[in-house]
Amino acid sequence: MDLEERPESAIEEDGTSELFIAVGEQLKVLRIRAGLTQREFGKLVGYTEGQISALERGVRIPQPDFLDRADQILNAGGVLIAAKRAIEKAQVKARVRHPGWFRDYANVEAEAVSLHVYSVQAVPGLLQTEAYARAVFTHRRPLLDEATIEKRVLDRLARQQILERWPAPTFSFALEEALLHRPTGGAAVMTEQLQQLLRLGQFRTVELQVMPIEREEHPSLDGEFTLLTPKGRPQVAYTEIHGYPRLITDPEEVRIFSERYGIIRAQALTPRESLSLIEKMLGER
Repeated sequence: MDLEERPESAIEEDGTSELFIAVGEQLKVLRIRAGLTQREFGKLVGYTEGQISALERGVRIPQPDFLDRADQILNAGGVLIAAKRAIEKAQVKARVRHPGWFRDYANVEAEAVSLHVYSVQAVPGLLQTEAYARAVFTHRRPLLDEATIEKRVLDRLARQQILERWPAPTFSFALEEALLHRPTGGAAVMTEQLQQLLRLGQFRTVELQVMPIEREEHPSLDGEFTLLTPKGRPQVAYTEIHGYPRLITDPEEVRIFSERYGIIRAQALTPRESLSLIEKMLGER
């Protein structure tokens, strides 16, 4: 199957999108009734204004602990809590939303207990803002039609639910400094993206490191990759080059990627130094 010929996703066929949209609309009505703006409500539940907007539009899937807090804060009387079981079932169905060539990885990622990403060209999908993701898909070649762009942005945002799961997986991200200087989507989009990295990098569950441009030695100039450990199974590696994905399970091959990643992290800035660099870049914009 041609990678650009993306089939109608299961979330559109089985109606799960309507559930997320309906819950989002309920959330919006309750928030407005409580006299709160998206930003004010977000501060009360520990979410950004953009995340609340995505929840209300049905783009982001509400997590059980969020529904518990929101129900109490908005005095919803159990209305939002009652939706938890239906949403959990819909989330399972939503995992098959991705293009067929990507589904094996997406399923493994959704169940991972640890995930380590080395990124070279762009901010990793799990950390992207909606605007950044849209810019990535809008400018890629061959060009995608508007409907496909929108579907892929929604799919990418849906994958980010793993960042809010509890108990949380172990996350680490090693980013090449060059990608932070590339103004993907324009100055405003990149500023928002840097702010997002700064926010996510402060999570207790996330280790974010930047590989400085001036490093003279590098253990992995072959390209980016991901290491992840599914629950109850050995660690695997994933690579994707020009749309050709590869999920690697051979222990020796995985060991090589793991060794490279360890050296990358040793050569990169520490998490604290990395966040300081991003803060500095924001201050210069």
